[in-house]
Amino acid sequence: MNVKRDITRRDFGRRTLAAATAAAFPMILPSSALGLAGTVAPSNRVTVGCIGVGDRGRYLLGNMLQAPGTQVVAVCDVKTDCREQARKMVNDYYEHEDCAAYLEHEAITGRDDIDACIIGSCDHWHALHALAATEAGKGVFCEKPLSVCMEQNQALRAAVRRHKTVFQFGTQQRSDAKFLQACELVRNGRIGELKTINVWSPASESGGPVEEAPVPDNLAYDRWLGPAPFTPYTKDRDSNAWWWFIDDYALGFIAGWGIHPLDIALWGAGDMMRTPVVVEGAGAFPEEGLCNTATDWKISLKYDSGVALDYRSEPAPDAWAARYGLSTGHGTAFEGTDGWVAVNRSAITASRPELARDKIKDDEIRLYRSRHHIRDFVDSVRDGSDPVSPVEDAVNGDAICHICDIAIRLQRPLRWDSVAERFENDEEATARLTRPIRAPWGA
Repeated sequence: MNVKRDITRRDFGRRTLAAATAAAFPMILPSSALGLAGTVAPSNRVTVGCIGVGDRGRYLLGNMLQAPGTQVVAVCDVKTDCREQARKMVNDYYEHEDCAAYLEHEAITGRDDIDACIIGSCDHWHALHALAATEAGKGVFCEKPLSVCMEQNQALRAAVRRHKTVFQFGTQQRSDAKFLQACELVRNGRIGELKTINVWSPASESGGPVEEAPVPDNLAYDRWLGPAPFTPYTKDRDSNAWWWFIDDYALGFIAGWGIHPLDIALWGAGDMMRTPVVVEGAGAFPEEGLCNTATDWKISLKYDSGVALDYRSEPAPDAWAARYGLSTGHGTAFEGTDGWVAVNRSAITASRPELARDKIKDDEIRLYRSRHHIRDFVDSVRDGSDPVSPVEDAVNGDAICHICDIAIRLQRPLRWDSVAERFENDEEATARLTRPIRAPWGA
């Protein structure tokens, strides 16, 4: 694919659409006549349903409300307070009472008048919610990480391509100019031949109450569990304080946070991280309490391409902090034969100060340019093209998280075939790429 040509074509189409819209609908026209603050006619708007509207889901909802050319028409959550807060948020924004609020996600995916779904549910529901929306022909924006097992990732990827729908992964750093700049510098050889990538991220928490407790009145607990094994409710099990770090529902921050800097490593390295790889390392896991995902890890990945990736939990080693001048909480650093470039949400740094600001020319390798992750998704739904974080990259990035987690749990080196997406000569490791799904969700 000619990236520069395709982006130019797409941007031209959007500018043309924007110009036509402005001409057809002058700003003096009341927003109520259009349904979207006076920018896009109802026949051209993207209608949206939000599945999972807890803290993160409402953040995404807020972004979607402000995206031109959209209208949120429905929200869904297994918690009464969350869905009612979200419904009020929508109705207050539009100054009407039209937003529907549902307990069951099927009520949203089954609506023919919804074009796209925002998936902000718990990790163990991500793939199944996204799959239901995809099979209904809707565009999907899915929060990270992608799922709790590779089998679900593969099924979702196949469905997106089979139904020819749009999928955007919630790796928002791709829509930040600093990360785009860092990755384009690497792709264009500004640091010479890429040799090593150093990645670090926050780790999981430990603890959590284990005593059985009454299910809160506002929680539909069986549906919250969904595909996960049935377990008696414990206090605040469903809160972000704990479920993120329980392996029935998530891999912990080795994936939930780590996918962000790992995705940037993948974006910058490109095909060099799509070869077979040997992964090995060590991790620490809680011995008491509810949480049971890794609270510390040090993992090495050696790709057949010659690139090595060192993945650590925070804090970054002192040598990295001193070298890159970034915060110790998270980051991605590319080391080459002629220098280095490092980036996190605070800054981009390089072995030579001027390197970080080096301009990438139009005739060089240019990566997809997005300036807003939700708006990029909406534009893709409207024109049917892939967004900045398409499903293939979502699966590839999530795979790194999964093989890292499996390697530290099995405590031995594993060789991963990135084409077949299975471990070589290790059936025990390969078996961990699937999970049983509790009925009726897996029926």
